[in-house]
Amino acid sequence: MSKDKVNEVKISYKEKIALSDSPVIKNSADAGRLLFETWDKDTICIQESFKVLLLNNSNKIKGIYQLSTGGITGTLVDVRILFAVILKSLSVGVILSHSHPSGKLMPSEADKQLTEKIKNAAAFFDVKVLDHIIIAPDGGYYSFSDNGIL
Repeated sequence: MSKDKVNEVKISYKEKIALSDSPVIKNSADAGRLLFETWDKDTICIQESFKVLLLNNSNKIKGIYQLSTGGITGTLVDVRILFAVILKSLSVGVILSHSHPSGKLMPSEADKQLTEKIKNAAAFFDVKVLDHIIIAPDGGYYSFSDNGIL
């Protein structure tokens, strides 16, 4: 078989900002504030979306990736794509985040189950899920870690 008949797969991660210049996440307030700043303020109260904050072993931000945008009451999270991004960026820690257009900050049972599923998969790859933060349109947030459910 000729190599011209096989698809080439490239995996890349490009740093536009040196990690030495990247902010450090010290607590949920740092993460909540930073994540809210990245949300599209025109759609945060209309559509739920899911992002992952990618961190190195010093909790310096490697990047933020928006995994999905959904409807008013939910968004689909493909765990395979999530881990493709985590592994591609060689991240060792992550903070999961999604918005609640309703402004209600309490996690649903589905939110808790998804977090547990991701946490279990992350352990297999020696990646730490440090938190899952729900963001409200007014900038308020709910931290799974702070509330003891991570």
